[in-house]
Amino acid sequence: MVKQNNSEGKENSPVKVNKILTWIEKFGNKLPHPFWLFVWIIALVILFSAIAVLTGVSATDPGTGALIEPVNLISGVALRRFLEEMVTNFAHFAPLGLVLVMLMGVSVAERSGLLTIILRTMAFSVPRKIVLPVIFIIGACSNIGSDAGVVIIPPIAALIFTQMGFHPVAGLIAGYAGATAGFTANFLIAGTDVLLAGISTEVVSNIDSTMEVSATANWYFMIISTFVLGFGGAYVVSRNTIPRCKALSYGDETIEVYKEAPKLTSLEKRGLRYSGLALLIYLIVVLVLLIPPGAPLRNQETGGIVPSPFLRGLVPLLFFFFTIPGYVYGKITGSIKKPDDLLKFMELGVRDLAGYIVLMLVVAQFINLFNWSRLDSILAINGAEFLKSTGMTGPLMFIMYMILVSFINIFIGSGSAKWAIFAPVFIPMLTQLGYTPAFIQLLYRIGDSITNAISPLYPYFPLLIGWVRKYDKNAGIGTILSLLVPYAAILFVLWVILLFIWFWLDLPIGVGEGIFL
Repeated sequence: MVKQNNSEGKENSPVKVNKILTWIEKFGNKLPHPFWLFVWIIALVILFSAIAVLTGVSATDPGTGALIEPVNLISGVALRRFLEEMVTNFAHFAPLGLVLVMLMGVSVAERSGLLTIILRTMAFSVPRKIVLPVIFIIGACSNIGSDAGVVIIPPIAALIFTQMGFHPVAGLIAGYAGATAGFTANFLIAGTDVLLAGISTEVVSNIDSTMEVSATANWYFMIISTFVLGFGGAYVVSRNTIPRCKALSYGDETIEVYKEAPKLTSLEKRGLRYSGLALLIYLIVVLVLLIPPGAPLRNQETGGIVPSPFLRGLVPLLFFFFTIPGYVYGKITGSIKKPDDLLKFMELGVRDLAGYIVLMLVVAQFINLFNWSRLDSILAINGAEFLKSTGMTGPLMFIMYMILVSFINIFIGSGSAKWAIFAPVFIPMLTQLGYTPAFIQLLYRIGDSITNAISPLYPYFPLLIGWVRKYDKNAGIGTILSLLVPYAAILFVLWVILLFIWFWLDLPIGVGEGIFL
């Protein structure tokens, strides 16, 4: 067992790229604590809402034709609403509950010793050249559970990287980038496919009542995208993230790196055997509740799985997925001696989230105030109208369209909300040029994913900050962004290259869907 050496610098990164990332790091680290950053952003939203009202800024909803006017947040009505709903905004903020529930379950599996044993074994049994792309691919595919993957994958990736002798922050960054920048890619049909296809079909039906965009409309392209993003992400991990993370400290965390896989004790083998059996029984129960026609976890109206109570309830299902085998393993190995130990493990998981919970108080207010002001919709609609007015067509227009979506994505997190704004503008516009609605939707999905990783306004970005600061208390927003920017840049380039290859070869992008009408 050896201690990781931190003395190496960032020499492995190309000089020019390293200078740019170092500048991002230094500039970003001069920003205030994220809590105060959001306070200032809220102040700007309030100010801009008043200016927008005074100047008469507005937009017309492309879907309904309704006039969208800004709401002045400097008013008695807005003040009363804020005071009445401040606590509700925080308590009902969806990411907060998801994070708390998921990490309580993961904490049981980790602190009982089960997760560490499994990941250590996997790290030594799988070739390193495969581990990195696999982690990134798993991160991308985790969107089958909506946002759950953003919570689960980074800490698990950190443990895997630790066992491989790399800095755990490199794992956190890689896992987070995979689950956010690659959010729309998947081997399976996820809830995102259903949501976006439903909006597309509604818009298309106004053009041609016989046309429909199915949930599988982008499936072929997304399957290949998953592989491309996986190997592209692995390239960034090995060439940039791991070298730059060597300069970070380990804080108070005890990091043990093994040169070779330690042999499992008889007690650990027994714990693995029985925890595996417990997990198998649990999975069988879930399948019984899901597979048969009319099963409780299926959609009771359509009988399908996408969407269904199974997908909407995936977070609690994953909570038990980690908690049950973790508890069994702990009882057998002795890390859990009495039932109350289970509660202590959950408490420790929540304790680590104290900073995140405090930060969510102000993040929840920002998101709701931005929504109340209607500046989010006005910004997106006017941006779309501007691009439409340029009259650009072909590949240049595709790139500008994706860049616009990427920019708007920094401010508006909900992918379906943005598509509800963009679809009525771009589907009629581009179908007139001979492109299928499925292809137009595909362009949107690329732009909607790529800036998730680098947006400080993304609801889970503060969670990543908390994770990173467990190891290096001096790591600021700039440090984290300098590690994430290469993913957004490289993956966007790879996605554009893949898109144009697909475009020039005129390959089908999904089941029964092509690029041209």
